[in-house]
Amino acid sequence: MKEVGQILELEASKVTPQGIYLINLEEEEILLPNKYIPADLKLGDMIEVFVYTDSEDRPIATTLDPKVKLNTCAFLHCLDVNQYGAFFDWGMEKDLMVPFAEQFLKVTAGKRYLVYLYLDEVTNRMVGTTKMGRFIRKNEVEVKPGDQVDLLVSGETEIGYKVIVNNKHYGMVFKNEVFQRIEIGDKLTGFLQRVRKDDKMDITLNSSSLTDVEVLANKIFERLLKEGGKLNFSDKSAPEVIYREFQVSKKAFRRAAGLLYKERKIVITPEDITLVKD
Repeated sequence: MKEVGQILELEASKVTPQGIYLINLEEEEILLPNKYIPADLKLGDMIEVFVYTDSEDRPIATTLDPKVKLNTCAFLHCLDVNQYGAFFDWGMEKDLMVPFAEQFLKVTAGKRYLVYLYLDEVTNRMVGTTKMGRFIRKNEVEVKPGDQVDLLVSGETEIGYKVIVNNKHYGMVFKNEVFQRIEIGDKLTGFLQRVRKDDKMDITLNSSSLTDVEVLANKIFERLLKEGGKLNFSDKSAPEVIYREFQVSKKAFRRAAGLLYKERKIVITPEDITLVKD
């Protein structure tokens, strides 16, 4: 069932001794057990629920609020470790299992770990993993420089804080731009500065720190990545050519290209602009 792992608004359709069955758009029934039924819920009403699987791997609805949803990550406390794997508190009655094969490092009961929730399409079971790289790295970049993004602080280095951006990408907030106390596990709002060649993102917490020149420079850099590292025009090209490509003046384009040049990211000739090779 495709609804597993999601919060949905479903219609109450049938009363049974076990609870009320809710119905989805495909007219599939999902049980909402009696203990989760609000006193004022009537047949035909819509109710917001989280759909997961019970101990027998059957889809079931609950009004409990999960700490992590499908295709997202969160810091969770490990409750127990046994011969099958580690079990985490994610706000549901049935604990979330992270099998040994899905543990990046050995998990210890009582500690907190960053866990990603995914759906095993073979078993239709939701599974936790601390090996989230294969899920994070495959996501296509859909945000642009200057866009607001949601952040989860996942670690700290000498130069800054590692963050998960929109639950889809790896990013970094540099310490020289941080003027507040930040702890691992914090959820923050930031703004995309640039996307690097490895698709990792540089993030700022202050939208005003992104100047018009930086935003345009990021657009040029992003265009270079899409065009295979070369643009067949430069800051020496005719103003109408530059306007056709970026809808900006030649002066603005030259300032932005100059910023990338100073950062040693591009080489400029009268005919073209190319990325500097690593």
